[in-house]
Amino acid sequence: MQFSILITTKNRLSQLQLTLKKNEDFINRDDVECLVYDDGSDDNTFNFIKANYPEIKIFKNLKSKGLIFCRNILLSKTKSKYAITIDDDSHIVNLEAISQVPLYFNDNMNCAVLGCRIFWGLSLPENITTTEISLRVKSFVGCGHIWNMEKWHLIPKYPEWFEFYGEEDFAAFQLFKKGLQIHYFPKILVHHRVDIKSRKQNNDYLLRTRRSLRSGWYLYAMFCPKRLVLKKITYSIYAQFKNKIIKGDYRVAFALCQALLDLILNTPKLIRNRERLSIKEFEEFCNLPDTKIYWKP
Repeated sequence: MQFSILITTKNRLSQLQLTLKKNEDFINRDDVECLVYDDGSDDNTFNFIKANYPEIKIFKNLKSKGLIFCRNILLSKTKSKYAITIDDDSHIVNLEAISQVPLYFNDNMNCAVLGCRIFWGLSLPENITTTEISLRVKSFVGCGHIWNMEKWHLIPKYPEWFEFYGEEDFAAFQLFKKGLQIHYFPKILVHHRVDIKSRKQNNDYLLRTRRSLRSGWYLYAMFCPKRLVLKKITYSIYAQFKNKIIKGDYRVAFALCQALLDLILNTPKLIRNRERLSIKEFEEFCNLPDTKIYWKP
């Protein structure tokens, strides 16, 4: 099998239906497999896929086990050479560009992951062309990336106790230690159909903030040179006070306290899994171009 599309979903059947519809032509190709993981939905997702997409391999948790758990399972189950991961509310706009993926990996033998160009918004802009070129970057984004599966098997699986956020940067550090690279690949455009500005009003804003903060601290504790760990975490806390809490977003203070408690409770795991970079390695990693997260026309 040449390609696979991997999708984790939970209680977003309408979004998943649109994603599958948008990428239906690609999913139906003979050299493509599609794997979907239903992480404890109660909106009939599993039955819908079974009834309407018999060619899709569907897995289900009766009780939610988290995004990262599901992504590990999907990556372990796929038989393809190249695994494309998208969210249930994102789709590939220019499917024809996928044909260039094998050629790119063959020309860049140290490249393990391609990060797609991602537009975040409810509607695509009129002009979706770009003059950006591929380049090596620090990390990649979960809602649109492509693994060379041969390289995936060379590093530890994503840390499932992170639950949500941070798994891409965990992989980035592991790949860096192996001498492998992550490249931004703007030829493939992914439309992530979300309204970023409205996320602050969503019920999961506090949870997202908590998990985002703690995942960053986990990574500092595991990979940063020892003398920089406290400095990095302290500055992160300061930045939250300066940029959010002082400006009136007091919910962040609560998320901050929760994240600190998570950090303390997971200290044994952090110690067991630490793989610190040397000062020289860490500086080299930090000097790489930043992860390309948001594409703007």
